[in-house]
Amino acid sequence: MSKSPEEFFAEKEARVNTAIALGVPDRVPVTCMTGFFPAYYAKVSLREVMYDADKMIAAWTKTLQDFDFDTADNPFMIRFLGAIMEALDYKQLKWAGHGVDEMSGYQFVEGEYMKPEEYDDFIFDPTDFMIRRYWPRIFGALAPLAELPPLSEIITYSMGLGNFAALAAPGMREVGQALIKAAEAGQQMAKNAGQFAGVIKAMGFPSTYQGFTQAPFDTLSDYFRGTLGGMMDMFRHADKLMAATEKMLPIMLRLGLSTKKRGGTKVFIPLHKGLDGFMSNDQFKRFYWPSLKALMEGLIAEGLIPVVLWEGECTSRLEIIGDIPAGKAVYHFERTDIFKAKEIIGDRVCLKGNVPLSLMVTGTPDDVRAYCKKLIDVVGKGGGFILDAAAPADDAKPENLQAMIQAAKDYGRYA
Repeated sequence: MSKSPEEFFAEKEARVNTAIALGVPDRVPVTCMTGFFPAYYAKVSLREVMYDADKMIAAWTKTLQDFDFDTADNPFMIRFLGAIMEALDYKQLKWAGHGVDEMSGYQFVEGEYMKPEEYDDFIFDPTDFMIRRYWPRIFGALAPLAELPPLSEIITYSMGLGNFAALAAPGMREVGQALIKAAEAGQQMAKNAGQFAGVIKAMGFPSTYQGFTQAPFDTLSDYFRGTLGGMMDMFRHADKLMAATEKMLPIMLRLGLSTKKRGGTKVFIPLHKGLDGFMSNDQFKRFYWPSLKALMEGLIAEGLIPVVLWEGECTSRLEIIGDIPAGKAVYHFERTDIFKAKEIIGDRVCLKGNVPLSLMVTGTPDDVRAYCKKLIDVVGKGGGFILDAAAPADDAKPENLQAMIQAAKDYGRYA
């Protein structure tokens, strides 16, 4: 007798949650960060799904119907952004049909969007800095905000009310119009995200994660100082870099904790600059790990589960990053030696990954099955493992994704 969607949902959710808690589920869970794969699979352009909610829902639903993952990603909060970015004239990304062709994914525009001499202003009041300095640089439509006086000086009738005169400066009316347009697009995105969450639940798929935040160092280095600036600041402006990272920590924690308000439990945290190729272990322990650890512990204390994607390799960090509460987080490894990770931190953290994208894109189903079997036999031993591609599988061959799923079913059953 066929199971109902409710029964499939409960079965899949229990399977994943048991693995996260370092337990032994009925079999190894298999998930996939699909990226834009569903658009390619449904043969629609990436630009279409970024602007047309019906086409995005149709493409992602088709993928879920054809690929029996144990969870489903909700694409709206990170991929249905075309209308919002266009309304604001967003500068930090090129996206399908806007700087790149209609079948290409995101291309980040690296830059120094905060100067080193501006650290003091950021540390003093990060919100004011973002509105009057950072936003005008990353949103072309909000450039006039650079002419505003400090917002913290508008306090009461005798202090600052006259500063509202600055809102009559040239371009401010257009700023208001752009913000309204972006707000309307944001409301539509949130509505569609909620709709899609209902669709996947009715199909029997739990959501992979329900919230997002980022390591404080990454936020500064990715978006404010740029990669070069962030790396050089460890030598030239170490104290200010540390102070800014500490200032960013409660902002990133609050962002992650908003997941709980929406009824979610899993918070996605992609990591970029704390990897082996960017800094030494001593630098990692000084600049990166303390705020990331505090972020994860803050989420865990509120009953949330950090799902951390270590993009790149961090094999040299394994002894350090295992220092978190046991059975309360997921580490998704891309190129890290996951077999070594099993030995060193497998009793502390649920491991996830790491079928190489090179294999998913250029290999054969037999290649994929063989690698997955090795992962299941070694990393999956005793539970605490989720099978997945190493990173978003945008360009994976459909038959290789199927092979990964089938490997979990064929080889991943626990006695």
